[in-house]
Amino acid sequence: MNPYSSLPPNKFWRPSVAEKDYFSISEVWKPKFQISKDAAIITAGSCFSQNMGKELQRRGMNWLNAETAAGELGAKEAHELNYGVFSFRTGNIYTARLLLQWLKWAFEETSPSKEVWNDGERYFDPFRPNITPVGFDSPHAMWASREVTLEAIRQAVSSADVFVFTMGLTEAWLNTATDVVYPMCPGTVQGRFDERLHKAHNFTFNEIHTDFQECIDLLGRYNPRLRLVFTVSPVPVTATFTQHHVLTASTYTKSVLRAVAGQLEASNENVEYFPSYELVASPPMNGVFYNPNKRTITPTGVRFVMNHFFNSIYLRDQTQHKTAEEGIRSSLPFEDIICEEELLDYYK
Repeated sequence: MNPYSSLPPNKFWRPSVAEKDYFSISEVWKPKFQISKDAAIITAGSCFSQNMGKELQRRGMNWLNAETAAGELGAKEAHELNYGVFSFRTGNIYTARLLLQWLKWAFEETSPSKEVWNDGERYFDPFRPNITPVGFDSPHAMWASREVTLEAIRQAVSSADVFVFTMGLTEAWLNTATDVVYPMCPGTVQGRFDERLHKAHNFTFNEIHTDFQECIDLLGRYNPRLRLVFTVSPVPVTATFTQHHVLTASTYTKSVLRAVAGQLEASNENVEYFPSYELVASPPMNGVFYNPNKRTITPTGVRFVMNHFFNSIYLRDQTQHKTAEEGIRSSLPFEDIICEEELLDYYK
């Protein structure tokens, strides 16, 4: 006898992975806590996180949309203006530092930046550069719109039972004068790049872990009952500004984020890690859930990931949840994902 003799099959590669097809792999995630069907869930993060919100709605879960569009807007127009994409209208939050920045602004622990981008006619929010394609009439209109989003963050965090956040990137651009972090490099989606002011930074494990832990602590101060589920996007980076090939740069990014998520889960009772990344990107999957561009995820892949999520929290797909046909018909298809980072592909 030895310590391995009494372990269940899912602790061994051969019976739980090698001898199964990928659709038969099970018990990949055993969460610390259950998530009931009526639990208020908020979502944010990178592009892949948009799928989480759509699936929560499709399956009849209580996804919290804290920033809704005006009644006169149709579904397509509202989506183009980033309503209903995440629980609040921040656009994609790719990095830990950007999430921390939004939370500190929302709960007035730091003052929001007054920086404004102008193309000569219209004004744009540097921290939500794609939130409205046509921009704003004035800086005041932009700031007022952002304040609505900050209030939505406050409401969402205060009301939620679960916060699902998808980690996306380690690379970001900073303002060396103000220390703010941008979601995108200035001059790509909007704004102008200034090499004297804008600096590239690839966050380290320690920096990212510290930022996320600060986020967890801040969220706990304003909602002690809130539980967090971190996941890592399986979508590779579009481009890298490091000295490395994009393949190795992407591997670094996902490896660091996965390690951070594991450490946060181990050291916080209210934190879980859900393995979106492993379910799509690990070798046994043979890349079958990627589109021909080898980056974005197919609808089948998204459903595969989400089935694992719902089955793991003991809410069985197609029984306690609405089927695709019975779900919310206003939901946009999986392919209709707003992802500013993909715009970097234009510069290749």
